Amino acid sequence: MNKDKIAEIKQWDAEHVIYPWKTQGWYRPILMERAEGIHMHDAEGKRYIDFCSGLLNINIGHGNKHVLDAMKAQMDKLCYVASVFATEPKAKLARMISEVTPGDLDYVFFTNAGAEAVENAIKAVRWFTGRQKIYSNWRGYHGATSGAITLTGDPRRIPCEPGIPGAGKFFGPYCYRCPFGYKDEKSCGIQCLETLKTQIMLEGPKTIAGIFMEPIVGTNGIIIPPVEFMKGVRKLCDEHGILLVMDEVMAGWGRSGTWFGFEHFGIVPDIITAAKGLTSGYVQLGVMIWSKKLWDFFKDKPFISGLTYYGHALACAAGVANLEVYKSEGLIEKSRINGDYLNNKLWSLYERHPSIGDVRCKGLWACLELVADRKTREPLAGYADAKRNVMGEFTKRLLEMGLWAFAKWDYIFLAPPLIITPEQIDEAVAILDKALEYPDSLLKG
Repeated sequence: MNKDKIAEIKQWDAEHVIYPWKTQGWYRPILMERAEGIHMHDAEGKRYIDFCSGLLNINIGHGNKHVLDAMKAQMDKLCYVASVFATEPKAKLARMISEVTPGDLDYVFFTNAGAEAVENAIKAVRWFTGRQKIYSNWRGYHGATSGAITLTGDPRRIPCEPGIPGAGKFFGPYCYRCPFGYKDEKSCGIQCLETLKTQIMLEGPKTIAGIFMEPIVGTNGIIIPPVEFMKGVRKLCDEHGILLVMDEVMAGWGRSGTWFGFEHFGIVPDIITAAKGLTSGYVQLGVMIWSKKLWDFFKDKPFISGLTYYGHALACAAGVANLEVYKSEGLIEKSRINGDYLNNKLWSLYERHPSIGDVRCKGLWACLELVADRKTREPLAGYADAKRNVMGEFTKRLLEMGLWAFAKWDYIFLAPPLIITPEQIDEAVAILDKALEYPDSLLKG
């Protein structure tokens, strides 16, 4: 692309585009032109390793020919019809989803994205139980729409408060920084579960409709809970008639080395919400997946919800082809195997960089948590209103060296496409190795 055209596009962008989560007056993004595999290329020809899979959604990599061909074929037939009509892609994708979901999670409601899936799950648990209260994790993230952001436990919810009524929060285990001061994973998990039990008892268990959780906390640190905690939450829900909703928007579709994140804990939820890797971002699509007891409940009554683009034929065709790629290329297993390789490489960075306090990795989904002091675990930048903007400068250095990774506060998130090879992981980690010299330089002494 020539310089004049680049300048013109950037001017249009600066004058008319509103960007999410950004201060509009100063933000000037890199202009991307094309992408293939694990790489993106900007308008000036520079190549970047996409070590975040877009925004944790390009699971099969950019430009997959099987998916693009399926989309082109569907466009020649039918892109969209009203949601009251059936289409082959919609029916086929729902069936394929039911084949990879555990238990009797066989019933699919289509949405445009993960946040909308959460909104519909809020409706579903309230109508099913006849109760109003919803519980969610303080460090969880569930989306930016009104109900989803209310369930969110990080500072992004604050400008939207008070939010929807009936939402309550609990402390999930964050064993590196246990909210109750315990130093080992088992004690942290047990105490978090006991506290949740007490909270539910005081709240009134017959008033709580659902507990919404990410099986592995995503953009608040890739926090992996103990198995005992997750099994305990499932048991609590069963005891009190509370529905368990697993937000698999990030963890699902092989990201954590299994089809869904909750499979690591030997539990099955009542509802799954998912999106992102469902189509790997080729077209936007989300789903709310019900177990049979919810399906049976709504058999003789309407589920009062719907969207103009419900079950969009082109999006569903992309989803079908995307799931076919997962299976034909063995990407779920590759995520597990290459995730182990990535984990080992990140722990080698830990040995060389004193600014890394902890490494957390599950499949091809990892977080480096930075600290000012490993012994005391004092944060380097801090949470929410950070005492210094470490990640702005760190991200700038990564991009200059040709690597895209999402970073905020003290967290560096790593989530490459599931097609990545060990050699490509080595190339990306070498860039991280160099960039980590910057936070090392900020340490005391």
